[in-house]
Amino acid sequence: MTIPKPTKRKSKSKLKEEVWSIFSEYIRKRDCLKTTNDIDWGKCITCETLRKRGELDAGHFVPGRHNSILFEETCVHAQCRRCNRFLGGEPLKYRRAIIRLYGEGYDITLEEKAMETKKFTISELEGMKETFRNKIKELQEV
Repeated sequence: MTIPKPTKRKSKSKLKEEVWSIFSEYIRKRDCLKTTNDIDWGKCITCETLRKRGELDAGHFVPGRHNSILFEETCVHAQCRRCNRFLGGEPLKYRRAIIRLYGEGYDITLEEKAMETKKFTISELEGMKETFRNKIKELQEV
């Protein structure tokens, strides 16, 4: 009789990277569809330049990788690499876009949420992977 090898569990950091990859794909596809009605082309939230999806990042309104808002859909939007990486996220333009999209004061709500402490569990991360995979499938069916 052969004894099966125990399956190695993924680390939280590895799982978080996997969730981010799926989440980022979802955000970029979501925003491409919202801004151009085409899953392969979208507009940057801050400069509104039209870009191929592959040229867009999933940029956070509140900079940094705070766990409490890392996967917060209202805090992350398609953003061109120029704005996200080279212009520091264009915070003033991004703030104006957040207010336009979600209403007065929502920018403050996101900033306050970013100050909260959040530690993910393995099961939470696995659940998020599945959730965002399903959301991508729904977008592609439209």
